[in-house]
Formats: sequence, structure tokens, C-alpha cells
Amino acid sequence: MHRRKNRIRLLLVEDHEIVRMALGVLLERTGSFHVVGEAGTAANAWAQVSNLKPDVVLLDVKLPDRSGVELCRDIRAAYPKTRILFLTALPDNETLLSSVTGGADGYLHKTIDLESLVEAIKAVVSGRCYLDPAATGSVMGWLRTPSSRPDANPPFQLSPQECRVIALVAEGKTNKEIGVALSLSEKTVKNYIFHAFQKLGVTRRAHAAVLYMKMFPDTAMLPSY
Repeated sequence: MHRRKNRIRLLLVEDHEIVRMALGVLLERTGSFHVVGEAGTAANAWAQVSNLKPDVVLLDVKLPDRSGVELCRDIRAAYPKTRILFLTALPDNETLLSSVTGGADGYLHKTIDLESLVEAIKAVVSGRCYLDPAATGSVMGWLRTPSSRPDANPPFQLSPQECRVIALVAEGKTNKEIGVALSLSEKTVKNYIFHAFQKLGVTRRAHAAVLYMKMFPDTAMLPSY
């Protein structure tokens, strides 16, 4: 029990029992995680979140009784400190967008390797967002099509420095790392993020990252000014 004290507590929500069990074994073996519960339905997952208060819910989008995105919104509303990371095989761009706008901290494709999965879980626990390159690459292509591009004059306008900060948020960097990259104090970075989030109408880093990709779909880096 003592050895599990400082491990990240996980709830695995996946309707395929074999996949769920395999994930649990692999993640426990890393020594960084303790799987406190498993669920194959949204109803069971909700009950376990309420009882167990896990640090992270590793959640599939498609569940037999309810959408994982809907469950994500409920968990976020009731337990805002619980991190939610989608792990799915659905290559659905609109689902990715609805997932992060629904409050998810990250989105992973099931082709991800174990090392990257471990990195993603630790990233969201530390307050960062994590968007799987395999998934976001598809979304970037989708956003480049004329029908899905944002309006030429979006209802929000970020300053050049706010754009630089959000660009680094979209890369998954911490406030400290952003400060180093832009020669700013961590407090100043927090202020930029606060004001940028207000303009974007978001509260989560993953949501801000997706909106940044919608604003500047042709580049992963900050546009020139």
C-alpha cells in the first residue's frame, strides 16, 4: 500500500474488457500509476468517479450506454480537479473538437505507444494539455479545408504576445517553459493566459489549443506579424 501512495490514481473506462485489463496491467507495471477502478459503461464510470475520486479518467469516446463526451462534461462539472484523457480508435475530427470543448485535458488515438501514453497522463496531471499528433494531424488537415476554417474576422482578437503564449500552450508547454521560451516571468505568463482564455471563452488548455489551430490552421507555429 505504501508503494502506491504517490502513484497517479487512474480510472479506466473502456467497454472492451480485454483492452481494459491489458491497459491496467501495463500501466501498473510502469510504477507510476495505480488503477483504482475500471468501468465498461458510462453509468458504472460515473458511480466510480463519485466514489473513488481518481486523479485521471482514461476514457473511451464510444460507450454502450452513453457518449463519453457527455460523461466528460458531467465529470468536469462535478469534479473539476479530475483530469480527463480520451483514448479512442475513432478517427473523427468533430469528436475530437467536441471532446476538448467538453472539458477533456487530452485526446489520444489507440495506436499510441505505452511510453507516449505514460507521458500524456503525466502531462495532464501536471496541468498541461496533450493532443496526440496522430489525431491533431488529421484535425489540422480538416481545418485547412474551406468549409471548416474559422471566419476571417473571429469574434475574439488576441494580441501578438497572447498569440505567442497560446501557441506554446498548444505545444503542451508548462507556464514555466513558456516563460523561459519568451523571457517572461511565470506570473506574467499566467496573466497572458488568463486574458487570452477570457477572450477565447475557454477555461481549459486543450480547448485553447484547438481554437489556436482553428485560428492558424496552416502552421503549428506562431504566424508572423
